[in-house]
Amino acid sequence: MQSRMGNPAVVIPEAMQALLAFGNIPQKCGLSPTLLELVNLRASQINGCGVCVDGHPRIARRLGETDERLFAVSAWRETPYFSPAERAALALTEAVTRVSDRADPVPDEIWDEAARHYDAKSLAALVIAIANINVWNRLNVATRQIAGEWKP
Repeated sequence: MQSRMGNPAVVIPEAMQALLAFGNIPQKCGLSPTLLELVNLRASQINGCGVCVDGHPRIARRLGETDERLFAVSAWRETPYFSPAERAALALTEAVTRVSDRADPVPDEIWDEAARHYDAKSLAALVIAIANINVWNRLNVATRQIAGEWKP
């Protein structure tokens, strides 16, 4: 395996600064860091981003997340490990990540369920978090970044 180039956000430091600032917004708005890692992992699984599928469970574990829940993220509908709010966030993550898979990419029922669990500011922060991980996934996938190379 070989990457095509360095990650574009590393090649262009201004992009890194902007992406890091954008990525900090959801937690500053009060979303749980562990919820954000579940969202990051699920979107990354869908997008096939090896770097993020490798890295986000490591971050989640440092935050206290269990292997049981991390192993079940890809099958969250079929497991009892997630709260209704987490399920709503994961459903929204899948819909926003898979925008080309259906005529109505984010159906009202998915949006309304998320809105039942998150106030307007938290819901906005969740959408920003989903958009942010999708940007990182696309940068990594396009340039074929290698999982594990970032580790010290």
